[in-house]
Amino acid sequence: MGRMAHTSNADLRTQADGVLARLVGDTSGTARLREDQWRAIEALVAERRRALVVQRTGWGKSAVYFVATSLLRARGSGPTVIVSPLLALMRNQVEAAARAGIHARTINSSNTEEWDTIQAEIAAGDVDVLLVSPERLNNPDFRDQVLPKLAAATGLLVVDEAHCISDWGHDFRPDYRRLRTMLTDLPPGVPVLATTATANARVTADVAEQLGTGGASDALVLRGPLDRESLALSVLPLPDAAHRMAWLAEHLDDLPGSGIIYTLTVAAAEEVSAFLRQRGHTVASYTGKTENADRQQAEDDLLANRVKALVATSALGMGFDKPDLGFVVHLGSPSSPIAYYQQVGRAGRGVAHAEVLLLPGKEDEAIWEYFASLAFPSEDLVRRTLDVLARAERPLSLPALEPLVELRRSRLETMLKVLDVDGAVKRVKGGWIATGRPWTYDAERYDWVARQRKAEQQAMREYASTAGCRMDFLQRQLDDEGAKPCGRCDNCAGARFAADTSVAALDAARVDLGRAGVDVEPRRMWPTGLPAIGIDLKGRIPAGEQASGGRALGRLSDIGWGNRLRPLLAPQAPDTPVPDDVSTAVVGVLADWAKGPDGWAPGSSEAQPRPVGVVTLASRTRPRLIHSLAARIAEIGRLPLLGSLEYVGEESRAPRSNSAQRLKTLDGALSVPSALASALTEAQGPVLLVDDYTETGWTLAVAARLLRKSGAHGVLPLVLAVQG
Repeated sequence: MGRMAHTSNADLRTQADGVLARLVGDTSGTARLREDQWRAIEALVAERRRALVVQRTGWGKSAVYFVATSLLRARGSGPTVIVSPLLALMRNQVEAAARAGIHARTINSSNTEEWDTIQAEIAAGDVDVLLVSPERLNNPDFRDQVLPKLAAATGLLVVDEAHCISDWGHDFRPDYRRLRTMLTDLPPGVPVLATTATANARVTADVAEQLGTGGASDALVLRGPLDRESLALSVLPLPDAAHRMAWLAEHLDDLPGSGIIYTLTVAAAEEVSAFLRQRGHTVASYTGKTENADRQQAEDDLLANRVKALVATSALGMGFDKPDLGFVVHLGSPSSPIAYYQQVGRAGRGVAHAEVLLLPGKEDEAIWEYFASLAFPSEDLVRRTLDVLARAERPLSLPALEPLVELRRSRLETMLKVLDVDGAVKRVKGGWIATGRPWTYDAERYDWVARQRKAEQQAMREYASTAGCRMDFLQRQLDDEGAKPCGRCDNCAGARFAADTSVAALDAARVDLGRAGVDVEPRRMWPTGLPAIGIDLKGRIPAGEQASGGRALGRLSDIGWGNRLRPLLAPQAPDTPVPDDVSTAVVGVLADWAKGPDGWAPGSSEAQPRPVGVVTLASRTRPRLIHSLAARIAEIGRLPLLGSLEYVGEESRAPRSNSAQRLKTLDGALSVPSALASALTEAQGPVLLVDDYTETGWTLAVAARLLRKSGAHGVLPLVLAVQG
């Protein structure tokens, strides 16, 4: 019996190598699976087990599931279902599968009209691989109509980027938790493969435990060494943002091939890419705000080496595969060594040497703090949301629910998905309903995750300052038992990058970062759902009640004026008169604004009337700052300081809440004193409205409406900063 099994497995190995040859286009037939790849395939095909593969990026995980699919299909199994987080990844994988004669289809939000056809093809046995995004698993139609049939017919389930299943992973996605249901519903003997390149011991254990759902408690964990022999890691501390931008501009062409420059925020990505283009480099920005078509073009340009680099946020993430990527530079440190390892792992997959460079910044910690503040909501907010759903007579869509709770839509949706997995709510046609099932706020778990985030941040501080091997440090953070000094990083082999920059490049960077002025777009439409919270406003804001387009000195998230304004506007910062450099820069913004196409300088096209006075917004937190700024503007512009909008009750900000809730806090909260109203009536022109910063834009919109209704001919908002 043992000899027969051995012979059978030998034949299986020969067949597997043949599939691999077709997959990689090897006409010589010499392609061979590595032993660790073969062990995973053997577990899936011969033993029908559940397996978790934790292997470094570029190890060849897709080869494992495509080869296993071919072998299982030849033995009469149903189609492989691959749950994968990115459509870009799906496109690449469909093309790869075709090379091996594997017919793959995708079900996603962009091809709903094909779903029936695809299901018919599956029923007819014509589909070998079906790729679905995790979001499909929570779609009511897909969950109730497609998923049960799919689970019954599946021959192999593949969970790509499986660390997303785990709360402890750096990229937790609640949609992935729906997989537990599918795992439970799979018929006995259906193999399951979960793959990831970024999982420490706790995440590995958590994912393996969830794979065991349904009684298969013997999930096989195949974990390989995470060292990447092609990567040379370095850290280069530089004094400030100007030095970092100048260094990049001067040394970008010294880096091998083409690559990725990661930034922590959208504003920084746009800022850096614009500066590098100005200095003669062929680069493109790639962020969550980039249009899909532009994203695809940027990816194609990098793949074809038509650009030296993409300047990107983490939006350029899982699924992007360029084997000859020559470098990854981080302008700012990610908050997690696990996330950092994953991002740098995109370099050097198919080349012998790739440079990985971290340029840490002083603003990094403030950005970490901001993203940490978007964690799972408090129990009070969750309970209020459940109460609203419980009282509703019908399912509530996100737009209908948003005005009734104090959460922005993206955060609200994530919370609902977690509650859905926990069984407290359910997504149905038309929206969300409360199930009535008891639910416990797992404060211990959320606190533990918060502590983990803090520990990861500390690890990134230590990574930047360590005198030891950097690759060894990252491997230990991922609990890699094979961690050892790499011999290639700057600490092992000596520094490869000098901190020098030319005076010209540094001056250009300082000028660019010192360039002041950001447009502040006015609100033109009231948010939906205001009548539901007792505010009788809807539709378009009448033109005679709107603010005009405004200006800000900078964005709090950028690396130019943002770095100067963040400490000034921090919650714990003292209220002081506006600093001279800030007021001087604001005056410069006003001068540029006046000369622009919508300005008020003589001769500018479509010039609007010059402001006839300055009005401030009252503040209990920064009255000296705002008043001194307004007074300075009035003095320089020879304008009267007309007065201040006052708060009727307590000043109330609802930071990071949604638009409807922000308006609820503002409803009736502001008033125009009689002296100001008289001054507005006499002024016969637009006024500058001065405040410290704007986040949602609704305070400015409400204030402008009051001023316009009190006689102002126009309102031009001017703030120090835009949040975001």
